[in-house]
Amino acid sequence: MCVYINKHTFTPNTHSHFSLSLSPNKMERRPQSPPSPPPSPPSRIILGKYQLTKFLGRGNFAKVYQARSLIDGSTVAVKVIDKSKTVDAAMEPRIVREIDAMRRLQNHPNILKIHEVLATKTKIYLIVDFAGGGELFLKLSRRGRFPEALARRYFQQLVSALCFCHRNGIAHRDLKPQNLLLDAEGNLKVSDFGLSALPEQLKNGLLHTACGTPAYTAPEILGRIGYDGSKADAWSCGVILYVLLAGHLPFDDSNIPAMCKRITRRDYQFPEWISKPARYLIYQLLDPNPKTRIRLENVFGNNWFKKSLREEPEEKLFDDNYSFDGYKKLELGMNAFDIISMSSGLNLSGLFETTTLKSEKRFTSSEEVGVVEEKVKEIGVRLGFRVEIGKNGAIGLGKGKVTMVVEVFKIVDDLLLVALKLENGGLEFEDVHWNDWKIGLQDVVLSWHNNHESNNLSM
Repeated sequence: MCVYINKHTFTPNTHSHFSLSLSPNKMERRPQSPPSPPPSPPSRIILGKYQLTKFLGRGNFAKVYQARSLIDGSTVAVKVIDKSKTVDAAMEPRIVREIDAMRRLQNHPNILKIHEVLATKTKIYLIVDFAGGGELFLKLSRRGRFPEALARRYFQQLVSALCFCHRNGIAHRDLKPQNLLLDAEGNLKVSDFGLSALPEQLKNGLLHTACGTPAYTAPEILGRIGYDGSKADAWSCGVILYVLLAGHLPFDDSNIPAMCKRITRRDYQFPEWISKPARYLIYQLLDPNPKTRIRLENVFGNNWFKKSLREEPEEKLFDDNYSFDGYKKLELGMNAFDIISMSSGLNLSGLFETTTLKSEKRFTSSEEVGVVEEKVKEIGVRLGFRVEIGKNGAIGLGKGKVTMVVEVFKIVDDLLLVALKLENGGLEFEDVHWNDWKIGLQDVVLSWHNNHESNNLSM
C-alpha cells in the first residue's frame, strides 16, 4: 500500500492490491479488489533489443514484465509506462525521480540496477535487474515471520544499501517490505525510488514533503515538519526489522492520530521470541525524537547487527564494463530521451540533457595521451581521491560523495579531447574540488569547453 499525505489526511493509492494484516500473531495478504487477468505483453520485441516473456505485475505507474536480452541472452525486468494512459501531473515527477535516483545509485549490490531507458512516442521502457526471488513481503506473508539470523541478514543488506543512498544524498522515503525484492540467490534489492528525495530538494538542509506509507513513516513526517531524510529512513528500517522478527506491525495505522500518540509514548510490545539485543536496536531506531534516533551508519557498530556480517568489498568507482557514450549522444541526433519528450504528458529532457551538460567538463589538449592520463592520476592522488583504472582505460576517481570518470579521446593528430564525467556528487565537486582540479590541470589544458569559460594557453 502506497499512501500520500494531503493537507488533512492520508489517502490510499488505489493501485494497491494487498495490505498488511494487523493481527498481532501473523502477517497475511488481504485482497482489496478482485484480481484481473494478466495482460499480454504489448509488444513481444522492444526496439529490437528485448523480448518480453512473462507478465510479473502492476506497479503504481507501470506494468512489469520479465524479458530476455536479444543481445546477450540475459534476463531482465522491463517496466512499461504508457504515457497516454498512465502519466499525469502527479505521476510525472515520480517517474523522473525514480530514473534519476537509480542512475545515481548504480554501484551497490543491494539496490535494483537500471540498465537503460528506451522509448517510443507512446511508451517508456525502464530496463532493470530481474529479481527472481520476488517481493520480500510475499515471502514474509507465507512464512509469518523470519528466524533472527535470516531477518538480520536481510536487515544488514538493507542498512548497507540505505547508507549508500544517504552518502549520495538520496533518501528513499517509502521503505516497506513490498519495495524490497530478492534476487535468485536470496539477496535483498531495494527498489521503487518514485518517492525518493534528491539533494536538490533540500531547503535549509531539510525536506518538507509529506509522503510515504503511514505504518512505516517517521513521526516527524506525519507531524508535517521539516525533516532529515536519512533519519526518516532509519525509522522505517526500525519498523521493517520489527515486522521481520515479529510478523506484524508495531503500530496499528487504521487510525492515524491514535497511531501518532502511541508512537510518541513508544507504546508497542515485543513478542517474547525477539532477543534483547534485537529489541534494543529496534528501540534505538523507533525513537520518536529524530535528534536522538540512531543514524544508520552507526548501526554498523551494534553487536547484534555485526554478528555474521559479511565484510563489504570496497565500492567500485565504476563498472568493469563501463563505456563512455557521451559523444555518441552528441552525434546521434534523436535518441530515446528526445522521443520521450515528443508527446505531451511527460518531459524528461531536463533530466537527461541539461543534467548531462552540468555534470561533465571537457577540455582539449595537445599533449600525448599518456601525459594527460598520468597528470589526472597524479592530481587525484595529491587531492586525496581514490584512483581506479577501468578495462577500457577510463580513470575512476572517488572521494566522499564525489565519483568521477575521466576519459581521453584522440580527435586528430596532436589534439585530444578529455572528458571529466561526474557520476555522483556534482554539487560537492563544484563547491569543494573544482578549483583545485582546474589549477592542477592547467599545464595540459589547451582550452576548456562547455563550462562558459575559455582557458587558452600558449604552447
